[in-house]
Amino acid sequence: MDTFEFTHRRQNPLTGKWILVSPHRNNRPWLGATEAVADDSLPAHDASCPLCPSNTRANGEVNPAYAHTHVFKNDFGALIAQDTVPATEDPLFAIETTSGECRVICFSPEHNKTLPELTLGELTAVVTTWQQQYVELASQYKCIQIFENKGAIMGCSQPHPHGQVWAHQHLSTEIATEDAAQLAYFNQHGRSLLADYASRELEAKNRVVFANQHWLVVVPFWAAWPFETLLICLDDVQHFGQLSPAQNQALAEALQVLTIKYDNIFNCSFPYSMGWHSAPTDREQPYWRLHAHFYPPLLRSATVKKHMVGYEMLGESQRDLTAETAATILQAASSVHYKKEKQG
Repeated sequence: MDTFEFTHRRQNPLTGKWILVSPHRNNRPWLGATEAVADDSLPAHDASCPLCPSNTRANGEVNPAYAHTHVFKNDFGALIAQDTVPATEDPLFAIETTSGECRVICFSPEHNKTLPELTLGELTAVVTTWQQQYVELASQYKCIQIFENKGAIMGCSQPHPHGQVWAHQHLSTEIATEDAAQLAYFNQHGRSLLADYASRELEAKNRVVFANQHWLVVVPFWAAWPFETLLICLDDVQHFGQLSPAQNQALAEALQVLTIKYDNIFNCSFPYSMGWHSAPTDREQPYWRLHAHFYPPLLRSATVKKHMVGYEMLGESQRDLTAETAATILQAASSVHYKKEKQG
């Protein structure tokens, strides 16, 4: 196993950005801010929650008495359908109009269940819903962003288990950057960047958290967040529309294992921002590989959050925990949710 217990930098091949790794800093005493532990004692149905079945939302619409997943147009969406006007050509004050849609995806009718607490069948229904939303929106928009913010410290305003999908004509900055990097690698090597990367990680094993026939979960070599992970399709799949039922079920398994391990690290509902990166829809992209990023902020405990401030904002990302150490912690975490272990 490679060891990297010394100060060094690592480069993210998907973005070209560098990360400063300083493992010796993890031994320093902690005098920083802590976060309150999220309350796990939520009801299965909250009459005041705008996402629960049969409840009224802010715009006056009433949710159906849904039993599985439920999708609706975001009442406060960041993107709306509108006409396009000519962009300015001023290099210092560039502006362009953009048009799109924002939708909310409720993962479960139960207010008090997050992804790791859903059954494999319920998680498969979530994956299938993601796929259905992608296929529908990809017929109209170039860029489809499916994501979830979990936990109040990640800006989630509602504890009800849900994610979002935003669709628009422009390529978001992250997608455009990854598109260029993957194309450049493909042109140079004739192979997919993430396909090659997945193969190398499966050989190395020291950063692998979970793998099945179709999916790989790994703490990426260039991880910036303490317990960041990358979820990569092992098959030649560029976007959600290409997934088979077997690949969807295998993805549900990977999501279940990963999110349970997350919760078990500190025995709490582990916060994160996660999102899917699919190939742009306007052309064939054999150089792409469907993948998801998980960015969790917790560092030392359920109450200590990693803040990207100071040097991270003005210089480059910096981490104290090596990717290999983070992977070892995740590997050791149980695949049985801590709440079930307490019960049984």
